[in-house]
Amino acid sequence: MDSVFIDVNQKKSQISRHIYGHFAEHLGRCIYGGFWVGKDSPIANKNGYRLDVLEAFKEVDIPNLRWPGGCFADEYHWKDGIGPKENRKRMINTHWGGVVEDNSFGTHEFMGLCEELGCKPYICGNVGSGTVQEMSEWVEYITFSGESPMSKLRTQNGHADAWKLDFFGVGNENWGCGGNMRAEYYADLYRRYQTYVRQYGEDKIFKIAGGPNVDDYHWTEVLMREAARFMDGLSLHYYTFEHDWDHKGKALSFNEDDWYSTMKNAYRMEELVRRHDEIMTKYDPEKRISLVVDEWGCWHQVEPGTNPGFLYQQNTVRDALVAGITLNIFNNHSDRVKNANIAQAVNVLQSLVLTEGDKMVKTPTWHVFKMYKKHMDATLLNSTVSSSGCGKDNLFVPGLSVSASVAGNDEYTVTLANPDLEKSKTVVVNFANLGKKLTAVSGEVLAGEKMTSCNTFDNPNEVAAKKLQAKIQDDNTVVIEMPARSVASFTAC
Repeated sequence: MDSVFIDVNQKKSQISRHIYGHFAEHLGRCIYGGFWVGKDSPIANKNGYRLDVLEAFKEVDIPNLRWPGGCFADEYHWKDGIGPKENRKRMINTHWGGVVEDNSFGTHEFMGLCEELGCKPYICGNVGSGTVQEMSEWVEYITFSGESPMSKLRTQNGHADAWKLDFFGVGNENWGCGGNMRAEYYADLYRRYQTYVRQYGEDKIFKIAGGPNVDDYHWTEVLMREAARFMDGLSLHYYTFEHDWDHKGKALSFNEDDWYSTMKNAYRMEELVRRHDEIMTKYDPEKRISLVVDEWGCWHQVEPGTNPGFLYQQNTVRDALVAGITLNIFNNHSDRVKNANIAQAVNVLQSLVLTEGDKMVKTPTWHVFKMYKKHMDATLLNSTVSSSGCGKDNLFVPGLSVSASVAGNDEYTVTLANPDLEKSKTVVVNFANLGKKLTAVSGEVLAGEKMTSCNTFDNPNEVAAKKLQAKIQDDNTVVIEMPARSVASFTAC
C-alpha cells in the first residue's frame, strides 16, 4: 500500500497560477486554424477567434499565453503584423514548414485573444535579428497612453487605449535559434535590450531573460552573475523525449521500455529545477527571480502524412502522465518556479486541443490541466511519499508523484500521478495536525484502457476524467483507488 503524509502546519510557498501557462507560436496550425480562423470563416468564431478553442481554454482558467514564439520570435518584426490586413507583408516562415506567413494575426489580434480568454499576455521580443529600437517601440506601441509616435500609430490602427503588458521575454533560445550566442555575449545584450523595455505608468512589466537549454548550468551562472538585478525571470527549456533528441519515438506506437524511458525523462525535471535553483539562489537568496519554464512537454515524431515542420502529434495517456508529474514538480518548487508554459496550446507538440476543419478534441493533457487548476494561487503544503518504484533495470522510476495545497477555508487539494503500467494502487493520504475532522472528499481520475489510449475526432472521450473512488477514514485520512497509468486529483475539507 502506498502512502502520502501531508503536514497542514507546514505551509510553504504560494503556487502561482502562472505555472499553468500556455504557448502559441506561429508554427503549424497553432495560430491559423487553431486560435484564429478569421471573421469570414464558416467555423464558428467571435471576431475571428475560434469559439470552441476559446471555450476549451476558458475551462482550464488559462492564466497567461506566450506569443509569437519560440524560434519564430527572433525573426518576427512586429510592424509587419499591424495595420490593414491587405497591406501586411507576406513572407515564408523559414523556421516552421516553409509556408506563407501573411501576418493576418499580429499584435492587435494577440492582445484581443488574451482579452477574450481573460488571460495575461506574455510577449517574446526579437533579439536575434531585431534592434533595440524595434523592441523599445513595440513596448511603447502596446503600453504607452500619452503622446508619442507609437501611441498615435496604435490609435490609427484602431486601438486608442494602451494595453497592459504583463510579461515580456527579451529574446528566445539565444543559445540556439535565437542567435547561437555565448552566455557572456547574451548577458551583455540582455542588459542593453531590457533597458529599453520601458515601464510606462504604474503597470510593471515582468522582464524575462533568455535562460539555459536543459542542463547548461554555465548559462545560468553567467546570466545570474551578470544580469540578475535587471531581470524578474530566467527561462528554462526542457522537452521530454521518448529517449533523446535524436531518438524521438512515435506518439501512438510504443512499448513498455519506451513508456518508462519517457517517464524517467519526465522525472528529470526535478533535477533540472533543483540544480538551476541552487545556482540562482547564490545570487538571489530571497528568490525574487522566477525560474520560468516557458517551454516544456513531450516531443514525439510528427504524425505520418503531416508536414514535418508543423510538429503535429497525437496525445495519449502517456502524455497525461508526463503533464501530471511535471506540474507536481513545479508545484513543489513553487518558491522558485513561478511561471511555466507547456508547448504548445493547439495542434503542436503536447497540445491541450487538436483541431481539424470544424472539429475540435480535448486531449488527455487538457483533462490534467483542468484537474489541477485548484492549485492555482493556493498555498503549497509539505508532503512526503512512501511508494514502491516501477519500471525495470535502468528505467526504474518513482511509483507515485504528489503535490498538495490548501486554499480558502481549509480546502485541501492533492494531485497524484501513478506511472505504473500494470499496477493499480490503494493510496492512503494522511493529513497531520489537521485540528478538525474531514467531512467531505471528492475527486477525479484520468486513466487509459491501454497505454496508447487517446482522444480522436471520432472518439473524443476515450480518455476523460471520471469520478475518483475516495473515502474518509479515521477523521484525518483519505483513501483513494488509483488505476494503473493514471492521474488523480481530490479535494477534501
